Amino acid sequence: MQIETIKAYHVVQPFVDGPYRMSKGREADAFDAVIVSITSDSGITGWGEMAPLGNFYSPAFAAGVRAGVVEIAPHLIGHDPRGLASVGRLMDTVFKGHPYIKSALDMACWDLAARAADVPLVTLLGGRESETAELYKVVTHGSVDAMAALAKRIVNDGFHRLQVKVGGNVHDDIERVTAVAASVPKGTVIFCDANAGWTPYQARQFADATRSIDYTFEQPCTTIDENMSVRRMLDKPMVLDESVTSLEEMLEIHRLGAADGLTLKISRLGGVTKTRQIRDVAVDLGFMITVEDTGGAEIDTAAMAHLSLSTPEERRLHAIAFHEWVTVRTASNMPPVTSSRMGIPDGPGLGIDVVPDLLGKPFFVIGR
Repeated sequence: MQIETIKAYHVVQPFVDGPYRMSKGREADAFDAVIVSITSDSGITGWGEMAPLGNFYSPAFAAGVRAGVVEIAPHLIGHDPRGLASVGRLMDTVFKGHPYIKSALDMACWDLAARAADVPLVTLLGGRESETAELYKVVTHGSVDAMAALAKRIVNDGFHRLQVKVGGNVHDDIERVTAVAASVPKGTVIFCDANAGWTPYQARQFADATRSIDYTFEQPCTTIDENMSVRRMLDKPMVLDESVTSLEEMLEIHRLGAADGLTLKISRLGGVTKTRQIRDVAVDLGFMITVEDTGGAEIDTAAMAHLSLSTPEERRLHAIAFHEWVTVRTASNMPPVTSSRMGIPDGPGLGIDVVPDLLGKPFFVIGR
């Protein structure tokens, strides 16, 4: 089997609920996605997707994805898409760094390989560990009253896990989180996510003032060492997200004992191949795991669901349904969401049925 044709599409995906806000004025109105199709000489097509969250969240930007895919794709023509490790090494050889650019191409190869084997992607990723994964919802940064009201509405909608955005003015965020915790039932799972917005000094201030609230602290500071300095005085679990960009960094986090859990972003790591590798090692090392991404619609959410449901349930934290964030559709047979849990679509590969007419005209085509 050989890769015969690669197409790339640019799809802007506006958010259903308006701007997504983090601390320090960081916000986005939409996911700016690149969707890739890879078709083999046997006529099987696999799909991949990558969308950064603005230009502020990760070292990735949408125009860079569009430019990079055009540079990498010609090198993949004629190669076996089922040789996933080989394809990954080839991409790293011809294009140094920039893992986010390679993510959609890698994802499309996994989808194609699973479709060629006529099995769901979850089977190739280690097997299905449960039928569904618990979802969380985000309480975006805003006024005290707005955040408390949003948290209450989310819980009333049947969700039990909240990620509360912090990382701004410490004293204001203490007030915000206190109000959110008071607005939801006892036992609601709360993650306080600063998105690396604080210095260790600020993170310690926040942690000390909120000792009476039950939450998990997520990525308070930028570097592993900074987060480790906060963890030494912390009496709560810590999860790192932005710090996990490679296998080497994950192993350093483990060596230092800097976190209890990890959030693995598919595009930040370079695709499904490296996400699966890091996840499997992290599970064996005892970490709690969330597998998600920086953004996307049905294609990317399906990949997240397959990776989540092939993660041992006792090591899985939660998941997120990005396709419910956006106003546009790109596929049918999307990942099913019932109440606060998400499954995977029936069918081979990712399981979804991408509708090319919904994507518009490709901005790049190579092959036959």
